[in-house]
Amino acid sequence: MNEEQAILEFFSQPENLPLALSVAEQMDKLREQMNNRLWRELLSSLKTLIKEHELAWRVELTEDKNAHDSLVGLHCVSLSEQQIYLRPMMEQQYLGGEWRIYFGLVWNTAPDQLGLAHASNLKTSLQKAGFKSNESFLAWQWTAFHPRRKDFLLSYARQPAKLLNDVVAIFGSLLLDHREEIEQANEVLKTTQSRSLSASLNRLRDELLD
Repeated sequence: MNEEQAILEFFSQPENLPLALSVAEQMDKLREQMNNRLWRELLSSLKTLIKEHELAWRVELTEDKNAHDSLVGLHCVSLSEQQIYLRPMMEQQYLGGEWRIYFGLVWNTAPDQLGLAHASNLKTSLQKAGFKSNESFLAWQWTAFHPRRKDFLLSYARQPAKLLNDVVAIFGSLLLDHREEIEQANEVLKTTQSRSLSASLNRLRDELLD
């Protein structure tokens, strides 16, 4: 009998079940606490990376929409004043019975026209790098990190600096390796947006003068 089976049989005994349920409840809370700490520490590390490389981003935490005290990731906000842009992000998603971290480029808001033509070169480059795409994401990719799994939590507890560096390195590769392409795509979106606004204002002015 292996260790896990022995533990399971011990806690499944009626006299030990109350203890088992109590331990399980406390472990759920501990996993949640460690998960929140992970994203806060990643936020700090990414702020340092962005500052060191003078990237035009501000990074913020992403909360669970259904539980505001639970963190599920982080995202970048453009320092440029524009309504529509592609922003790097990293989050965890519950899939197949466990949480897994993914990252990529997503629109900051739902645009009337996705404008994929403006970002076609970037999309192609990221696909060559192994990223997938869909209607919401210009590019996304799974990582090997499962933030609430036993092996991940043990690594985080024993070698937190190494694990954080490994996660930051993956997200940093998106920010740095594709920096120029992302900046160019967002600049085109900004320019297109400005032209559309100018055209709309001109039409409104003409209508008022008629």
